[in-house]
Amino acid sequence: MNFIRAALIFSSLLLTAWAQKAVLSVDPRAALVCQGETVSFRCRVVSGSQPVQLEWKRTNNQPLADNVKVGPDGSVLTIAFARLSNQGQYRCIAINAQGKTTITASLTIKQPPKVRVKPSSPVTVRVGGAVSLECQASGRLRPSITWLKEEAGRETTLVSTRDTSAVLQVVVSSSAHAGTYVCRAQSKEGSAEQRVELRLADGTVAPKATVRQADMTAVEGQTVTMHCQASGFPTPGISWSKLRAPLPWQHREEGGTLTLTNVGRQDSGQYICNATNSAGYSEDYVQLEVDTPPYATTVPDQVTARRGDSLRLQCIAHGSHPISFHWSRVGGAAMSSGAKTKDSVLLIGQLKVSDSGMYKCVASNHIGSSEALAMVSVKV
Repeated sequence: MNFIRAALIFSSLLLTAWAQKAVLSVDPRAALVCQGETVSFRCRVVSGSQPVQLEWKRTNNQPLADNVKVGPDGSVLTIAFARLSNQGQYRCIAINAQGKTTITASLTIKQPPKVRVKPSSPVTVRVGGAVSLECQASGRLRPSITWLKEEAGRETTLVSTRDTSAVLQVVVSSSAHAGTYVCRAQSKEGSAEQRVELRLADGTVAPKATVRQADMTAVEGQTVTMHCQASGFPTPGISWSKLRAPLPWQHREEGGTLTLTNVGRQDSGQYICNATNSAGYSEDYVQLEVDTPPYATTVPDQVTARRGDSLRLQCIAHGSHPISFHWSRVGGAAMSSGAKTKDSVLLIGQLKVSDSGMYKCVASNHIGSSEALAMVSVKV
Protein backbone atom coordinates (compact mmCIF):
# COMPACT_ATOMS: atom_id res chain seq x y z
CA MET A 1 0.00 0.00 0.00
CA ASN A 2 2.83 2.33 0.90
CA PHE A 3 4.52 1.46 -2.39
CA ILE A 4 1.42 2.48 -4.38
CA ARG A 5 1.13 5.74 -2.45
CA ALA A 6 4.80 6.56 -3.10
CA ALA A 7 4.38 5.82 -6.81
CA LEU A 8 1.37 8.14 -7.00
CA ILE A 9 3.28 10.92 -5.26
CA PHE A 10 6.24 10.48 -7.64
CA SER A 11 3.96 10.55 -10.67
CA SER A 12 2.29 13.70 -9.40
CA LEU A 13 5.67 15.40 -8.92
CA LEU A 14 6.77 14.29 -12.37
CA LEU A 15 3.66 15.69 -14.00
CA THR A 16 4.10 18.95 -12.09
CA ALA A 17 7.69 19.21 -13.32
CA TRP A 18 6.68 18.70 -16.93
CA ALA A 19 3.55 20.79 -16.80
CA GLN A 20 4.90 24.30 -16.38
CA LYS A 21 4.71 27.68 -18.07
CA ALA A 22 7.24 28.49 -20.74
CA VAL A 23 10.55 30.08 -19.76
CA LEU A 24 11.78 32.58 -22.38
CA SER A 25 14.93 34.38 -23.48
CA VAL A 26 15.26 37.15 -26.08
CA ASP A 27 18.30 38.26 -28.07
CA PRO A 28 19.15 41.08 -28.03
CA ARG A 29 17.40 42.44 -24.94
CA ALA A 30 18.10 46.01 -26.15
CA ALA A 31 19.14 47.42 -29.53
CA LEU A 32 20.38 50.88 -30.56
CA VAL A 33 20.15 51.57 -34.32
CA CYS A 34 20.15 54.49 -36.75
CA GLN A 35 17.08 55.52 -38.68
CA GLY A 36 16.81 53.43 -41.85
CA GLU A 37 18.61 50.39 -40.43
CA THR A 38 17.04 46.94 -39.96
CA VAL A 39 17.05 45.06 -36.65
CA SER A 40 15.69 41.69 -35.50
CA PHE A 41 14.80 40.29 -32.07
CA ARG A 42 14.70 36.49 -31.55
CA CYS A 43 12.52 35.00 -28.83
CA ARG A 44 13.45 31.48 -27.69
CA VAL A 45 11.64 28.99 -25.46
CA VAL A 46 14.17 27.77 -22.89
CA SER A 47 11.83 25.29 -21.18
CA GLY A 48 8.16 24.61 -20.56
CA SER A 49 5.33 22.31 -21.55
CA GLN A 50 4.74 21.91 -25.25
CA PRO A 51 3.07 22.98 -27.40
CA VAL A 52 3.99 26.68 -26.97
CA GLN A 53 2.56 29.45 -29.17
CA LEU A 54 4.67 32.61 -29.62
CA GLU A 55 3.52 36.09 -30.59
CA TRP A 56 4.83 39.67 -30.44
CA LYS A 57 3.06 42.85 -29.29
CA ARG A 58 3.92 46.44 -28.38
CA THR A 59 3.94 47.02 -24.63
CA ASN A 60 1.57 49.97 -25.11
CA ASN A 61 -0.90 47.61 -26.83
CA GLN A 62 -0.59 49.60 -30.06
CA PRO A 63 -0.65 47.51 -33.26
CA LEU A 64 2.69 46.64 -34.89
CA ALA A 65 3.72 49.18 -37.55
CA ASP A 66 3.64 48.31 -41.23
CA ASN A 67 7.45 47.93 -41.31
CA VAL A 68 7.42 45.40 -38.44
CA LYS A 69 7.09 41.74 -39.41
CA VAL A 70 6.93 38.51 -37.38
CA GLY A 71 8.37 35.26 -38.71
CA PRO A 72 6.18 32.20 -39.50
CA ASP A 73 6.81 30.49 -36.15
CA GLY A 74 6.38 33.73 -34.20
CA SER A 75 9.90 33.68 -32.75
CA VAL A 76 11.58 36.46 -34.80
CA LEU A 77 10.44 40.09 -34.88
CA THR A 78 12.07 42.16 -37.67
CA ILE A 79 11.88 45.95 -37.96
CA ALA A 80 12.88 47.06 -41.46
CA PHE A 81 14.11 50.59 -42.23
CA ALA A 82 13.56 51.68 -38.63
CA ARG A 83 11.96 55.07 -37.95
CA LEU A 84 11.45 57.08 -34.78
CA SER A 85 7.89 55.78 -34.30
CA ASN A 86 9.31 52.23 -33.95
CA GLN A 87 11.17 53.18 -30.78
CA GLY A 88 9.94 51.53 -27.59
CA GLN A 89 9.43 48.13 -26.02
CA TYR A 90 8.20 44.93 -27.62
CA ARG A 91 6.80 41.90 -25.74
CA CYS A 92 7.34 38.30 -26.76
CA ILE A 93 4.36 36.32 -25.40
CA ALA A 94 4.45 32.53 -24.94
CA ILE A 95 1.16 30.66 -24.37
CA ASN A 96 0.80 26.99 -23.42
CA ALA A 97 -1.75 24.93 -21.45
CA GLN A 98 -0.27 26.17 -18.16
CA GLY A 99 -0.65 29.87 -18.93
CA LYS A 100 1.10 32.90 -20.42
CA THR A 101 4.71 34.13 -20.10
CA THR A 102 6.21 37.38 -21.44
CA ILE A 103 9.66 38.84 -21.94
CA THR A 104 10.47 42.37 -23.13
CA ALA A 105 12.95 43.73 -25.69
CA SER A 106 13.62 47.44 -26.17
CA LEU A 107 14.52 49.40 -29.30
CA THR A 108 16.16 52.83 -29.26
CA ILE A 109 16.52 54.88 -32.44
CA LYS A 110 19.57 57.11 -32.68
CA GLN A 111 18.56 60.74 -33.12
CA PRO A 112 21.29 62.92 -34.68
CA PRO A 113 21.32 66.52 -33.49
CA LYS A 114 19.50 69.30 -35.31
CA VAL A 115 21.22 72.52 -36.40
CA ARG A 116 19.85 75.97 -37.09
CA VAL A 117 21.96 78.93 -38.25
CA LYS A 118 21.01 82.61 -38.19
CA PRO A 119 21.06 84.55 -40.45
CA SER A 120 20.35 82.08 -43.23
CA SER A 121 22.58 81.77 -46.30
CA PRO A 122 23.65 83.74 -48.28
CA VAL A 123 24.88 86.62 -46.09
CA THR A 124 26.11 89.81 -47.80
CA VAL A 125 28.64 92.08 -46.11
CA ARG A 126 30.93 94.92 -47.21
CA VAL A 127 34.70 94.86 -46.90
CA GLY A 128 35.51 96.54 -43.57
CA GLY A 129 32.24 95.38 -42.05
CA ALA A 130 31.45 92.54 -39.65
CA VAL A 131 28.77 89.88 -39.28
CA SER A 132 27.67 87.57 -36.44
CA LEU A 133 26.76 84.00 -37.36
CA GLU A 134 24.83 82.13 -34.65
CA CYS A 135 24.51 78.35 -34.58
CA GLN A 136 22.04 76.56 -32.31
CA ALA A 137 22.04 72.78 -31.86
CA SER A 138 19.61 70.45 -30.11
CA GLY A 139 19.34 66.70 -29.64
CA ARG A 140 18.54 63.95 -27.18
CA LEU A 141 22.25 63.81 -26.28
CA ARG A 142 23.89 67.18 -25.82
CA PRO A 143 25.92 67.85 -28.99
CA SER A 144 29.16 69.76 -29.41
CA ILE A 145 29.28 72.66 -31.91
CA THR A 146 32.13 73.52 -34.27
CA TRP A 147 32.38 76.44 -36.70
CA LEU A 148 34.64 75.80 -39.69
CA LYS A 149 35.65 77.58 -42.89
CA GLU A 150 35.98 75.70 -46.16
CA GLU A 151 38.97 76.68 -48.30
CA ALA A 152 40.38 74.80 -51.29
CA GLY A 153 38.79 71.54 -50.23
CA ARG A 154 40.10 71.86 -46.67
CA GLU A 155 38.38 72.80 -43.42
CA THR A 156 39.80 75.18 -40.83
CA THR A 157 38.33 75.05 -37.31
CA LEU A 158 37.40 78.51 -35.99
CA VAL A 159 35.25 77.87 -32.88
CA SER A 160 34.53 74.69 -30.90
CA THR A 161 32.26 74.48 -27.83
CA ARG A 162 30.10 72.13 -25.77
CA ASP A 163 27.41 74.82 -25.39
CA THR A 164 24.08 74.49 -27.20
CA SER A 165 24.83 77.65 -29.20
CA ALA A 166 27.92 79.27 -30.66
CA VAL A 167 28.36 82.73 -32.20
CA LEU A 168 31.03 83.29 -34.83
CA GLN A 169 32.15 86.91 -35.33
CA VAL A 170 33.56 87.50 -38.82
CA VAL A 171 35.35 90.80 -39.43
CA VAL A 172 35.64 91.21 -43.21
CA SER A 173 38.92 93.07 -43.56
CA SER A 174 39.56 91.66 -47.04
CA SER A 175 37.92 89.54 -49.72
CA ALA A 176 39.69 86.48 -48.30
CA HIS A 177 37.07 86.39 -45.50
CA ALA A 178 34.29 85.70 -47.99
CA GLY A 179 33.43 82.08 -48.65
CA THR A 180 31.63 79.15 -47.05
CA TYR A 181 31.29 78.75 -43.29
CA VAL A 182 30.02 75.48 -41.76
CA CYS A 183 28.35 74.88 -38.41
CA ARG A 184 28.65 71.21 -37.43
CA ALA A 185 26.96 69.59 -34.42
CA GLN A 186 28.11 66.16 -33.24
CA SER A 187 26.95 63.73 -30.57
CA LYS A 188 27.29 59.99 -29.95
CA GLU A 189 24.15 59.50 -32.04
CA GLY A 190 25.38 61.26 -35.18
CA SER A 191 26.11 64.65 -36.69
CA ALA A 192 24.42 67.42 -38.65
CA GLU A 193 25.66 70.57 -40.31
CA GLN A 194 24.49 73.73 -42.04
CA ARG A 195 26.41 76.00 -44.41
CA VAL A 196 26.43 79.77 -44.76
CA GLU A 197 27.88 81.51 -47.79
CA LEU A 198 29.39 84.88 -47.01
CA ARG A 199 29.37 87.21 -50.04
CA LEU A 200 30.85 90.63 -50.54
CA ALA A 201 28.37 93.48 -51.02
CA ASP A 202 29.56 94.30 -54.54
CA GLY A 203 28.27 90.93 -55.69
CA THR A 204 31.67 89.32 -56.07
CA VAL A 205 32.27 85.85 -54.67
CA ALA A 206 35.74 84.70 -53.71
CA PRO A 207 36.99 81.84 -55.91
CA LYS A 208 37.21 78.23 -54.79
CA ALA A 209 39.58 75.89 -56.63
CA THR A 210 38.93 72.15 -56.68
CA VAL A 211 41.08 69.49 -58.38
CA ARG A 212 39.42 66.36 -59.73
CA GLN A 213 42.12 63.99 -58.38
CA ALA A 214 44.39 64.94 -55.49
CA ASP A 215 46.83 61.99 -55.73
CA MET A 216 48.15 60.64 -59.04
CA THR A 217 50.67 57.95 -59.98
CA ALA A 218 52.21 57.55 -63.43
CA VAL A 219 54.90 55.44 -65.08
CA GLU A 220 57.94 57.07 -66.67
CA GLY A 221 57.20 58.07 -70.28
CA GLN A 222 53.42 58.35 -69.85
CA THR A 223 51.25 61.45 -70.40
CA VAL A 224 49.55 62.87 -67.30
CA THR A 225 46.46 65.12 -67.33
CA MET A 226 45.38 67.13 -64.29
CA HIS A 227 41.97 68.81 -64.09
CA CYS A 228 40.94 71.78 -61.93
CA GLN A 229 37.64 73.66 -61.63
CA ALA A 230 36.95 76.97 -59.90
CA SER A 231 33.75 78.64 -58.70
CA GLY A 232 33.28 82.33 -57.89
CA PHE A 233 32.20 85.61 -59.42
CA PRO A 234 33.58 87.09 -61.61
CA THR A 235 34.64 83.80 -63.23
CA PRO A 236 38.10 83.05 -61.85
CA GLY A 237 41.13 82.59 -64.02
CA ILE A 238 43.02 79.33 -63.49
CA SER A 239 46.78 78.79 -63.70
CA TRP A 240 49.13 75.99 -62.67
CA SER A 241 52.46 76.00 -60.86
CA LYS A 242 54.74 73.48 -59.17
CA LEU A 243 55.91 73.68 -55.58
CA ARG A 244 59.53 74.90 -55.35
CA ALA A 245 60.19 74.15 -59.04
CA PRO A 246 59.17 75.35 -62.50
CA LEU A 247 56.63 73.38 -64.50
CA PRO A 248 58.15 70.65 -66.72
CA TRP A 249 59.13 72.01 -70.12
CA GLN A 250 56.87 69.46 -71.85
CA HIS A 251 53.62 70.85 -70.45
CA ARG A 252 50.47 72.42 -71.86
CA GLU A 253 47.80 74.49 -70.06
CA GLU A 254 44.30 74.75 -71.47
CA GLY A 255 41.49 76.13 -69.32
CA GLY A 256 41.76 74.31 -66.02
CA THR A 257 43.65 71.34 -67.54
CA LEU A 258 47.39 70.77 -67.20
CA THR A 259 48.94 68.12 -69.47
CA LEU A 260 52.46 66.73 -68.91
CA THR A 261 54.02 64.73 -71.75
CA ASN A 262 56.66 62.01 -71.39
CA VAL A 263 56.98 62.39 -67.62
CA GLY A 264 60.13 61.41 -65.74
CA ARG A 265 60.99 60.88 -62.10
CA GLN A 266 62.06 64.53 -61.82
CA ASP A 267 58.44 65.51 -62.57
CA SER A 268 57.22 64.04 -59.26
CA GLY A 269 56.02 66.61 -56.75
CA GLN A 270 53.12 68.85 -55.78
CA TYR A 271 51.29 70.78 -58.48
CA ILE A 272 49.18 73.80 -57.53
CA CYS A 273 45.96 74.92 -59.19
CA ASN A 274 45.60 78.69 -58.66
CA ALA A 275 42.16 80.32 -59.08
CA THR A 276 42.01 84.14 -59.00
CA ASN A 277 39.40 86.86 -59.44
CA SER A 278 38.83 90.37 -58.06
CA ALA A 279 37.46 88.93 -54.81
CA GLY A 280 40.58 86.93 -53.98
CA TYR A 281 42.33 83.68 -54.78
CA SER A 282 42.19 79.99 -53.93
CA GLU A 283 44.50 77.01 -54.30
CA ASP A 284 44.13 73.23 -54.52
CA TYR A 285 46.83 70.63 -54.91
CA VAL A 286 47.74 67.48 -56.87
CA GLN A 287 50.49 65.18 -55.62
CA LEU A 288 52.15 63.36 -58.54
CA GLU A 289 54.45 60.35 -58.14
CA VAL A 290 56.25 59.09 -61.25
CA ASP A 291 57.37 55.47 -61.01
CA THR A 292 60.54 54.50 -62.90
CA PRO A 293 62.19 51.15 -63.64
CA PRO A 294 65.56 50.61 -61.97
CA TYR A 295 68.88 51.55 -63.53
CA ALA A 296 71.66 49.37 -62.12
CA THR A 297 75.43 49.74 -61.89
CA THR A 298 78.06 47.67 -60.05
CA VAL A 299 80.80 49.07 -57.82
CA PRO A 300 83.45 48.20 -58.76
CA ASP A 301 82.77 46.86 -62.24
CA GLN A 302 86.27 45.31 -62.63
CA VAL A 303 88.23 43.49 -59.90
CA THR A 304 91.68 41.90 -59.97
CA ALA A 305 92.48 39.90 -56.82
CA ARG A 306 94.75 37.15 -55.50
CA ARG A 307 93.64 33.69 -54.44
CA GLY A 308 92.51 33.80 -50.79
CA ASP A 309 91.52 37.47 -50.91
CA SER A 310 87.97 38.52 -50.08
CA LEU A 311 85.61 40.03 -52.63
CA ARG A 312 82.92 42.66 -52.14
CA LEU A 313 80.70 43.76 -55.04
CA GLN A 314 77.82 46.21 -54.59
CA CYS A 315 74.91 46.75 -56.94
CA ILE A 316 73.53 50.30 -56.96
CA ALA A 317 70.15 51.01 -58.56
CA HIS A 318 68.14 54.17 -59.07
CA GLY A 319 64.37 53.92 -59.54
CA SER A 320 61.08 53.50 -57.71
CA HIS A 321 61.30 51.55 -54.47
CA PRO A 322 61.15 48.84 -53.33
CA ILE A 323 63.97 47.40 -55.44
CA SER A 324 65.13 43.78 -55.10
CA PHE A 325 68.56 42.45 -56.14
CA HIS A 326 69.75 39.09 -57.47
CA TRP A 327 73.37 38.06 -58.13
CA SER A 328 74.45 35.29 -60.51
CA ARG A 329 77.36 34.26 -62.72
CA VAL A 330 77.24 34.79 -66.46
CA GLY A 331 77.39 31.63 -68.50
CA GLY A 332 75.69 29.37 -65.96
CA ALA A 333 78.72 28.76 -63.73
CA ALA A 334 77.91 28.01 -60.09
CA MET A 335 78.51 30.60 -57.40
CA SER A 336 81.28 29.90 -54.90
CA SER A 337 80.18 27.85 -51.90
CA GLY A 338 81.39 30.69 -49.69
CA ALA A 339 79.38 33.38 -51.52
CA LYS A 340 76.86 35.37 -49.49
CA THR A 341 74.44 38.14 -50.50
CA LYS A 342 73.09 40.83 -48.23
CA ASP A 343 70.66 43.28 -49.82
CA SER A 344 72.57 44.53 -52.88
CA VAL A 345 76.04 43.31 -51.80
CA LEU A 346 77.84 40.11 -52.92
CA LEU A 347 80.53 38.81 -50.55
CA ILE A 348 83.03 35.97 -51.13
CA GLY A 349 85.34 35.29 -48.17
CA GLN A 350 88.25 33.41 -49.77
CA LEU A 351 88.57 33.62 -53.52
CA LYS A 352 89.62 30.69 -55.69
CA VAL A 353 90.90 30.82 -59.21
CA SER A 354 87.63 29.19 -60.30
CA ASP A 355 85.77 32.28 -59.02
CA SER A 356 87.12 34.27 -61.97
CA GLY A 357 84.52 35.35 -64.47
CA MET A 358 81.65 37.71 -65.14
CA TYR A 359 79.09 38.39 -62.39
CA LYS A 360 75.64 39.80 -63.06
CA CYS A 361 73.35 41.80 -60.78
CA VAL A 362 69.65 42.08 -61.71
CA ALA A 363 67.72 44.91 -60.00
CA SER A 364 63.90 44.69 -60.18
CA ASN A 365 60.87 46.70 -59.08
CA HIS A 366 57.16 46.66 -59.97
CA ILE A 367 57.90 48.56 -63.20
CA GLY A 368 60.72 46.49 -64.70
CA SER A 369 64.30 45.33 -64.24
CA SER A 370 67.87 46.25 -65.14
CA GLU A 371 71.16 44.36 -65.06
CA ALA A 372 74.78 45.34 -64.51
CA LEU A 373 78.00 43.32 -64.94
CA ALA A 374 81.26 43.07 -63.00
CA MET A 375 84.43 41.30 -64.22
CA VAL A 376 86.44 39.41 -61.58
CA SER A 377 89.96 38.05 -62.21
CA VAL A 378 91.59 35.88 -59.52
CA LYS A 379 95.33 35.22 -59.89
CA VAL A 380 97.57 32.68 -58.13
